[in-house]
Amino acid sequence: MLQTSFLADLEKGGFPRDSIDLVLCTHLHVDHVGWNTMLVDGHWAPTFTRARYLIGRKEWAHWSVQEDKFVRDPIDDSVRPIVEAGLADLIEDTHQITNEIWLEPTPGHTPGHFSVRISSRGEQAVITGDLMHHPVQCQHPEWNCGFDADHELARRTRGEFLQRYADQPILVFGTHFATPSAGYIIKHGASWRFRV
Repeated sequence: MLQTSFLADLEKGGFPRDSIDLVLCTHLHVDHVGWNTMLVDGHWAPTFTRARYLIGRKEWAHWSVQEDKFVRDPIDDSVRPIVEAGLADLIEDTHQITNEIWLEPTPGHTPGHFSVRISSRGEQAVITGDLMHHPVQCQHPEWNCGFDADHELARRTRGEFLQRYADQPILVFGTHFATPSAGYIIKHGASWRFRV
């Protein structure tokens, strides 16, 4: 129910609403799907009517049947209208979007959570999604977020991610990190650090 200027900001940046042709949801928590839809004449409707919405098959299978109101309401207003409009593509967590963009499974925060890998023009990057919420989790991957669905799996996934990307020329975009949110994972003793 946030009323922000994000659509106007997108348009100012050269991307009017009808130019968006792909929306990717790393997982189906409310803060990652809330702008999928907008209230039109009292009904939730897709925000980007010309877009395909990529939604993890495991995520949809898990969240679409939840009965808890706290979980169900965001799915009902921000995801189900996309599916019902025929705009959703249910994808695997290793889906290849283009030759330069593909998904990498990073479960734990949610059952079908994935991160986004990018390789273009000799540069490499990864967008974490909610794999980590703060750079301190590089030093302490065992620290969970209160919203992690499977705490043990989330810890293990973070550790594997940090080992894989440590000391690599791969730019890491921490989705929830405060600015500056892009940097590199570096090995630091028995743990890791996030260097901007």
